[in-house]
Amino acid sequence: MDGIAIEANNLTRQFGKFTAVDHVNFSIHYGEIFGFLGANGAGKSTTIRMLCGILAPSSGTGRVAGFDVVKDPEELKKSIGYVSQKFSLYTDLTVEENLLFYGRIYGLLPKPLRERMKEIMAITGLDRFEKRLAGNLSGGWKQRLALANALLHQPKILFLDEPTAGVDPLSRRALWEVLYQLAEQGVALFVTTHYMEEADRCNQIAFINEGKLLKIGTPQQLKEEASGNLLEVDCFPLMKASHLFENLPGVLGVTAYGTTLHLSVKDIKAVTLALENTAKKENITIHSIQPISASLEDVFATLEAPYVET
Repeated sequence: MDGIAIEANNLTRQFGKFTAVDHVNFSIHYGEIFGFLGANGAGKSTTIRMLCGILAPSSGTGRVAGFDVVKDPEELKKSIGYVSQKFSLYTDLTVEENLLFYGRIYGLLPKPLRERMKEIMAITGLDRFEKRLAGNLSGGWKQRLALANALLHQPKILFLDEPTAGVDPLSRRALWEVLYQLAEQGVALFVTTHYMEEADRCNQIAFINEGKLLKIGTPQQLKEEASGNLLEVDCFPLMKASHLFENLPGVLGVTAYGTTLHLSVKDIKAVTLALENTAKKENITIHSIQPISASLEDVFATLEAPYVET
């Protein structure tokens, strides 16, 4: 499936004098996995609520599945699925009963619903737990059930709000394998996550903070932009060094990684000399200083200014 699935143009939402989402712009194509990253309260959930037709924007526009989020919210909702962080299905119903119940709410006829349930349970692996109470499933299987429920009506677009929070690593990997299958089938996936390794699996990612879009691009693009200005410093004592180094001229940010520090810098040569001089004065032992390639966590840790598209 070709074309743009989700488009936000200067999407803004204010609550009184507080701006929760501030002139956000991006577009997502069918078959693409879009990662939306940011701290709690950054504006991720408010953005999703606007794009799902639940909350009207204060200004700007949004189109989802070709429908305007303000003019056609009910039509829009027929084309999307939603998976929340918190499990919200009925714990005292079985897997089968939950899917039957919600399938009827979606308006699916009995025979097509049964066929779709069989297909979805096979995709998600839930067929082995068909008769098990939802409340007795593990966290990972509960999220698969939530995903199966969101897929019953064959949506073209899927919103997932931190779907793997609190889920073990093996279950996270299994869930992502299902998401890849959906993307290959042309479904557009809008995913919020706190896990950088998950963000690395997305086709495109955007960082949001205090309602403003800071950066947007492919994971590789963003890492390449940050590389070339990143130093790894192996030193002791680590935290004393961190507090001193972050105040040096030319140092944009310092993050501790295990027994090393990652420094985002303006000029590698100048900062390296300043580090060595400071270490001598303050009795800090430096074992090594070397330029390194950036990870997505490095990108996120050093973001400072709002992103402006040129």
